[in-house]
Amino acid sequence: MTEALEDLRDGKPVLVHDFEDRENEVDMVYLAGEVTHDKVARLRNDAGGLVCVAVHPDAARRLGLGYMSDKLAKAGDERLVDADLGYDDRSSFSTWVNHRSTRTGVTDNDRAKTVRRIADAVETVLAGGVFDFPSEFRAPGHVAVLRGHDDLLDGRQGHTEMSLALADEAGEVPATVVCEMLDDETGDAMTVDDARRYADENDLAFLTGEGFARLVH
Repeated sequence: MTEALEDLRDGKPVLVHDFEDRENEVDMVYLAGEVTHDKVARLRNDAGGLVCVAVHPDAARRLGLGYMSDKLAKAGDERLVDADLGYDDRSSFSTWVNHRSTRTGVTDNDRAKTVRRIADAVETVLAGGVFDFPSEFRAPGHVAVLRGHDDLLDGRQGHTEMSLALADEAGEVPATVVCEMLDDETGDAMTVDDARRYADENDLAFLTGEGFARLVH
């Protein structure tokens, strides 16, 4: 855990596996405030899944970022709501955004800017400041925002909450980037063994869900 925290502070990614009986996937994790275009490229090329930004639930409330499932239900689209997930009670998805200064929002530079400004928004509101989210971001966009469970790891032990716990332990802004590691050849999630091998070859910390036990109150 100590190595992982140091790596995050230094701008390096950390690999996090949840549980075999949950998603059983490995995510590449960065601190959102440290993301640059080259890091987005690494997420695309070496991880391959969705580039998502996880935000602390307190910040999400202050920024008006609710769960997408709640928005769909309120709009009368209950049949679309993720009530039958095979690994959890609900997904963490909130909304998808682009920063208003971006063009298409999908380039590595555009997504990096969107991610960093989300981290700025989280830092501002958690410090007691005001941040007008709609004035800086537009939706739909190319960066998925994930809202951490209100009880964090005590309520849900997914990559969203584990990555936020890492940021908190590191003493950094609780806004992280998570991206699933996929396998080009099989079309499935990268196996835990292959992800460990990638971590070893690239000198990256590898954490498992069990390693977060002491952070659950």
